[in-house]
Amino acid sequence: MKHPIYRVRSFEIVSPYTLRVRFDDETERTIDFRPILAGEMYGPLRDQRLFKQVRIDPEVDTLVWPNGADFDPATLHDWPLHEQAFRQLARHWEAVQA
Repeated sequence: MKHPIYRVRSFEIVSPYTLRVRFDDETERTIDFRPILAGEMYGPLRDQRLFKQVRIDPEVDTLVWPNGADFDPATLHDWPLHEQAFRQLARHWEAVQA
């Protein structure tokens, strides 16, 4: 089975916690990360100062943050297919931490 390989080429912050992400196949996604910012890895990104430090890792061509948070570029590319699962995980992580 072949797994598609996508590369993040650019992004811009369009509002708090929301990025417009462009890929090597010309696809563009606007992703609101706020609903999934929970748990050990993504929870710290609720701090806007940290969230705004997002960069593109030149080796793996995806979004990364200084705390080690990242996403598979294929997940970002196909965000509408994955968003609900990430929201469910975030609710679970919040319940576990409570």
